[in-house]
Amino acid sequence: MAENIGEKLKNYRTAPFDSRFPNTNQTRNCYQNYLDFHRCNKALSAKDQDVAPCDWYKKVYQSLCPISWVEKWDEQKENGSFAGKI
Repeated sequence: MAENIGEKLKNYRTAPFDSRFPNTNQTRNCYQNYLDFHRCNKALSAKDQDVAPCDWYKKVYQSLCPISWVEKWDEQKENGSFAGKI
């Protein structure tokens, strides 16, 4: 039986294995979860739905990504110069 998102977030320790990124280098995994969080937030906000399920992606990218990268990406998003498609 599948756990609900609240239960998964409560038991969260670190990023789980993702078969899309099997290598030791987790840079792409970090970036993809950052994009997924913002895409999820944008999509659910547009439909006036609860954005709580998006918190999973945020917790994963926060555990994988260096803080300096996230700060840089957030700054680029604010300036309109972020390279990713959100």
